[in-house]
Amino acid sequence: MIVRRSTQKQVKIKQWKAIALLMLIGFCSLLLWGCTVKPEVLKNRLVVPLDSDIKTFNPILIGDAFSGIVMGYTFTGLITENPITKEIEPELAEKWEFQQDGKQIIFTLRPDLKWSDGQPLTVDDFLFTYQNIIFNEKIPTGTRDVLRVGQSQTLPKVEKLDERRISFLLSEPFAPALRTMGGIAALPKHIFESTLQEDSNKPDKKLKFLETWTLSTPVSQLVSSGPYVIQEYRPSERVVYKPNPYYWKKDRPIIPQLVMQIVESPDTALLRFRSNDLDMYKLRGEDYQLLKRFEQRDRYKIYNAGPSTGQAFMMFNLNKGRNPKTNEPFVSPIKSKWFNDVNFRRAVAHSINREAMVTNLARGLAQPQNSPVSISSPYFFALENGLKVYDYQPEKAKKILLQAGYKYDSEKQLRDAQNNIVRFTLLTPLGIRVPMGAQIKNDLEKIGMKIDFNPVDFRIITDKLDNSKQWDATILGFTGGAEPNSAINLWAPDGDSHIFNKGAVGGEPPFPDREVSDWEKKIHELMIKGAQELDETKRKAIYAEYQQLVQEQLPLIHLTIPLYLVAVRDRVENAQPTALAGSTGVTGAMWNVEQLKLQP
Repeated sequence: MIVRRSTQKQVKIKQWKAIALLMLIGFCSLLLWGCTVKPEVLKNRLVVPLDSDIKTFNPILIGDAFSGIVMGYTFTGLITENPITKEIEPELAEKWEFQQDGKQIIFTLRPDLKWSDGQPLTVDDFLFTYQNIIFNEKIPTGTRDVLRVGQSQTLPKVEKLDERRISFLLSEPFAPALRTMGGIAALPKHIFESTLQEDSNKPDKKLKFLETWTLSTPVSQLVSSGPYVIQEYRPSERVVYKPNPYYWKKDRPIIPQLVMQIVESPDTALLRFRSNDLDMYKLRGEDYQLLKRFEQRDRYKIYNAGPSTGQAFMMFNLNKGRNPKTNEPFVSPIKSKWFNDVNFRRAVAHSINREAMVTNLARGLAQPQNSPVSISSPYFFALENGLKVYDYQPEKAKKILLQAGYKYDSEKQLRDAQNNIVRFTLLTPLGIRVPMGAQIKNDLEKIGMKIDFNPVDFRIITDKLDNSKQWDATILGFTGGAEPNSAINLWAPDGDSHIFNKGAVGGEPPFPDREVSDWEKKIHELMIKGAQELDETKRKAIYAEYQQLVQEQLPLIHLTIPLYLVAVRDRVENAQPTALAGSTGVTGAMWNVEQLKLQP
């Protein structure tokens, strides 16, 4: 009885706290919007959440999903892929054709295209973007890795044929060519041409381009080729867009103002959605029953678009290299020996209870993920076809560790062969992955490891991954998609996103003692081979081998993937959420943003 009354009291306290927080958020929202914006303007404003702040406005330097989301509404490529029909559709190009047995693609731009500042958008902008920026080795960008073709890793030859036609000539057949080259947006030559000079005021003489369109750049200086242009940016608060007056679809977008509200706490995002401060919300498993109950009353619809295209994973820092300036190792040699032991990684994989994540964290609205390829991709290699998986077997994990030379002390603490306590730091971004990290800490401590769990701002993690390279383990996620080759910059040993063993990029000096293992090279070879193969059956077999090798070596320890559930208010018309359009935040419901309407 005493326990029950105490529990009831705690529940009531939690309920009052939730009500108080909801009232506070509503009050703050009124202060933030209502005092400065007329009610009729609010009716014409679509407000959606963004899970984290951004790092840059420069589309070429984007290394995080959130900056990509923000800039995705301001830039567009030559073509686009309809995630509903899966068909390639014209965008800035009105047509395209293949020549030379598929090794040449010629795009014809629409006439009279313009940037949002009124300047002509021409073939010269695309030519400049490829030849002077993407192909420039002094500029670190994963885009360059995605464009490399064949074993020789040659880049396409880009040529201006006339004022409206641009040619891409490949050294050999390349299956993802149309989607890859057609999907890359151009940068405005009239703005960026002057930035490709070394900054004499900087001791490292880096290009001015690397500090162009940073977050300190006034948004009035940003230009757009997409449906919207950024009107306002407030760090850690919001990004506000207005329609691009020169967007090629003359009657689009329909909604006069788009607002991306930066809400890093999912609990806060949920409350803001329930208080009508947000028009869309991506559900976590624990949200479903609550929101489903009030779906009709509060006038929104919950869409289930199937498994998300993304992937969540834990990874260790496998980099054996040293900082060329300080000669300090990126990872403690003691820890590096653990992390680079595949038996250690396999034991960790067997110790993580993915089913508990599905049941407890996602409330059953998720499934285990065992592959670097999205489940919805036609190239996904399924468990029933032989994909290696790591089910939850903590006793097996202990046995693997003991056979690999580890041991347990009298307090059941895991130690290595040199008697070092196995202890490392696990980083995770603030937000939806924190509960996942907390469970992993608990799971690994059950097999004797000591985990220092540290949820931090996403920008801190990316700084460690990209700059200092000093980190032990982290939990991250990629957005995924249908085309496996889109991840080539993750698997190329010198790729900009080869984050688990990152090499020197963008003019950095080589890292002493960095090693690239044979399995890393093999994965890269399979990715190249898969892109070369035009026969779909053979291509699927190549990507199956690639997925199997990733699972055997575990550079990424995959976790779970949620169903893509998004709630959209009834006042938003033409919403067609789909996981293939992106499962980071509400992006899957925003792929056709220029077609969305708001009821009066």
